[in-house]
Amino acid sequence: MEKRLDFFLFLGSTYTHLSVHRAEQLAGRAGVALRWRPFSARTLMLEQNNRPFIGKPVKLAYMWRDLERRARRHGVPFVSIPPYPIDMEELGNRVATVAALEGWCAGFMQAAYAAWFLHNRDPGVPETLTHLLLGMRRDPASVLARADSADIRDRYAEETDAARRLGIFGSPTFACGTEIFWGDDRLEDAIEWCQASTEQSRAAGRAATEPAPGAGAEA
Repeated sequence: MEKRLDFFLFLGSTYTHLSVHRAEQLAGRAGVALRWRPFSARTLMLEQNNRPFIGKPVKLAYMWRDLERRARRHGVPFVSIPPYPIDMEELGNRVATVAALEGWCAGFMQAAYAAWFLHNRDPGVPETLTHLLLGMRRDPASVLARADSADIRDRYAEETDAARRLGIFGSPTFACGTEIFWGDDRLEDAIEWCQASTEQSRAAGRAATEPAPGAGAEA
């Protein structure tokens, strides 16, 4: 049985900046396959009346400082407080959905967060996305057209619905089956849980196929 961890993420979540730079390497080192699943955290947060920073300047200031400290701890680039919020039309997240389907989501999200955090550019606007896609040797016109298609909009909505069913309320969230872990600071916990639960499933499978003691003995 493959050890797999689902990475539900939203381009626009601040703490996800840490996870897009850490998750792939940590999961790979642990032998866990990471599945990148962009979804609309904004939609779920509005549904849940979850507005963590609106009208809360003290909490917002703490978040930026905490993020800077954690970035320094993990060796993730952090230059200054970037523009916030971003990707208001969620075009960048739909491009990420295309990338997830085609297998280049990790590289795209790392580039998008670098544009946001290091260069103060909104990675959800067409100009920035065009620049990022050219840098990845992708055809911007083709990718942006696909990101705006009904199929990708539907896929993005389906992933958001999957997150809703799991009880996800923010990004980043890591899911091992139906077990969810919210926040970059739970990444290691999620990987450990995934490893342990997979080993338990394997052990249970072996036990189910092994003959019971005394089985096959003559009466």
